[in-house]
Parts: sequence; C-alpha cells; structure tokens
Amino acid sequence: MTTPYDVPASIFIEKLAIHLKENVDQVEPPPWAAYVKTGAHVQRPPQNPDWWYIRCASLLRKLYIHGPLGIERLRGEYGGRKDYGVKPEHFVKAGGTIIRKALQQLEAAGLVEKFQNHGRRLTRDGRKLLELLAEEIERSTLKTQVKKGE
Repeated sequence: MTTPYDVPASIFIEKLAIHLKENVDQVEPPPWAAYVKTGAHVQRPPQNPDWWYIRCASLLRKLYIHGPLGIERLRGEYGGRKDYGVKPEHFVKAGGTIIRKALQQLEAAGLVEKFQNHGRRLTRDGRKLLELLAEEIERSTLKTQVKKGE
C-alpha cells in the first residue's frame, strides 16, 4: 500500500490542495486571507491566490507524517528567518491564527480531530483520503515512467 511517505511531497500537496478546493466545502479561505502575511518573518502576503488550500494540504501531510501536533509546534514548522536589516537574522515562528483556522476548517470537514491534550491528529477518513491520493499519484507516476521507457 502506498502512503504519503512514498510520493514526492510537492506533487502530493499540489494534488491534495486541488482536491480540497474542489471537493471539501468546509475548507475555504477567510475574507482576510488575501491581505494577511503568513508570519512576522515574511515581508508580503502570499502571491498564489490558492495558498490557503496549499497550507491546508500541507497541514494534513504534516499531521499524517509527524502524528499528533499542536499549533505551537506547527508555528515552528512554518516559521523562518526574519531579516532585521543590518542586524543578524533570527528564527521567528509563523502566525498562529492561519494554522488554527485551517485546522478548525479541516476539523469541521471531518479530516482532523483533537487528540487528548496533544494537539490534533488525522481521523480515519483523513488517513484514508491521503492514502488514496498517494496511491493515485503513484499509479500516475508509474504510467509516465512506462511511457518514457517505450
């Protein structure tokens, strides 16, 4: 059985974001998503209009691979180096509201659930969705490899 471990992350997240946008009604960008930065370390808002779906897909993949995660740990995962001009750069965590609202939407969709006091984890439906999508990507990459070999 193919899992999200076995397929390239960039392709997997792109396909999952498209699936979330087209099939999951609960996941949609809030009105402020067009104007907000993703953290203090970023200078501008994201240029991609579908960045909300990409972030939700990335969150699902991280929850699958790293198990139950809380918002604070995810802030660290999405953080980066802040440019202080002449001074040395330092690591800064990402904004928590974006992660929190995305997880709440995924929770309303039935893909994520709260797990004791350890943060959130994927539900059975969430794991099934990610594994089916990984198998689909694996089959499509095998088909393209076979076509190139001919």
